[in-house]
Amino acid sequence: MTLDAQTREILTSISTATITTILLKKGLRNVWLRGPQPLRSSQSRQVGRAFTLRFVPAREDQATPASWSSPRSTRAAIEEMPEGCIAVVDAGGNRDAGIFGDILCGRMRKREVAALVTDGVVRDLHGVLGSGLPVWASGVAAPPSVAGLTFVDWQCPVGCGGVAVWPDDVIVADQDGAVVIPAALLEELLPLAVEQERLEAWIMQEVERGEPLPGLYPPNEATRARYEAEMNGGED
Repeated sequence: MTLDAQTREILTSISTATITTILLKKGLRNVWLRGPQPLRSSQSRQVGRAFTLRFVPAREDQATPASWSSPRSTRAAIEEMPEGCIAVVDAGGNRDAGIFGDILCGRMRKREVAALVTDGVVRDLHGVLGSGLPVWASGVAAPPSVAGLTFVDWQCPVGCGGVAVWPDDVIVADQDGAVVIPAALLEELLPLAVEQERLEAWIMQEVERGEPLPGLYPPNEATRARYEAEMNGGED
């Protein structure tokens, strides 16, 4: 199920920092994927449903170049990726074997996949960057995936960067990394995230004016009343 245009637009305007704050208030502490960082320092925020892929540690009878042509391979998984999804790849944090290179990333870009997020690493960095696919990864390594990993499945629950991700969860990735929004919480989170961003923008304005932080951040009752009055006044 793809995200509708309005939801995508809202989430593209919400930082991962705000999302983690909202989810923390909902009791979810482990939603930020450890390891994945944008390969480009100027990479724009990306949003999409999770399309999950899973590797396990290599075993010599399975992790062979011949496995690349198997019906259950990364190549086959890419052909199943829907437009607008974010590929979330569980590589077990392995940083010695590049899970995807320029050709696979180029194909994902051609299929209009929104981004790749992995706790593993990529290879062929120049080509990966040239493909135009937004990538969040834990680094770069020259060896191929079979040097340290065996691909086993796609569209199953995975653990990426120490975080559980289910297919069709929502991923938001920006300069602070990537976070997962459980699919069942998406509708509830959207208005809360919009309001949190608006509140923090107002607080930042107050900081610029020289207001001290106690009672401002987090806002006490008096500050919140002043905020709501200014916001309501601005809408009249």
